[in-house]
Amino acid sequence: MPSSKNDILQGTLDLLVLKTLAARGALHGYAITSRIQQTSADLLRVEEGSLYPALHRMEQAGWVRAAWGVTEKKRAARFYTLTAKGRKQLAAEEESWARLTDGVRRVLRYA
Repeated sequence: MPSSKNDILQGTLDLLVLKTLAARGALHGYAITSRIQQTSADLLRVEEGSLYPALHRMEQAGWVRAAWGVTEKKRAARFYTLTAKGRKQLAAEEESWARLTDGVRRVLRYA
């Protein structure tokens, strides 16, 4: 089955979520997915089935902290914030992404 253009490249979800939280502060899951989609001009879409397991894993790793709060629509939701450990992980993820994209760029240019 061919993948959709909206599928996120394996391994980039952590980077996108951590960067979104670093830029925007505390957000609930739907706001995270909406912000990623909006910022990417609708080129990227994060599905709930991918986001919530990733957030749970990031919380277990100590990269994000979750606390219950109320959304703009007066609904209870878990809000996620970046921790100091998450900021360090974000820097590592950004460095890894830069190396990967540099490698791909080189192959495309000279292959």
